[in-house]
Amino acid sequence: MSAGLTRLERWERRLKRVFDEIDAEFEAEGHCARYTRHPARPPAATTSNPEDDGLFDIGAAFSVGIGSQHGPGYVVQARIATLDNVPKATQRKFEDEVARRLRKKLPAAFPGVELHVDRDGPVYKIHGDLSLGQA
Repeated sequence: MSAGLTRLERWERRLKRVFDEIDAEFEAEGHCARYTRHPARPPAATTSNPEDDGLFDIGAAFSVGIGSQHGPGYVVQARIATLDNVPKATQRKFEDEVARRLRKKLPAAFPGVELHVDRDGPVYKIHGDLSLGQA
């Protein structure tokens, strides 16, 4: 890994690579093709950060877990970046598929680390061993 980065920065970079991979898969597979990309967003794979281009904005933000049934973890943010009306059922299916892919990919990105992806109220959360021991 890169010299000079903290363990937390290395851990979060690995997590971001997982999200970027899922984003690229969704773009390549044409998911939600019936929606028009937000006019302020460039086409997919044209910026240095997949969160900033294409139809999908997928990532996570750390939460200390106050009021959470799972405690601290990363709240998954999965958005279809469009001005079109996205029915709640479609958004929910999209979030469910992101969570499914996370469950599949996290063990390879964080071998030996026990991480879970579960609903935590209205959102998905990555929780479990956040000790950075494998960073």
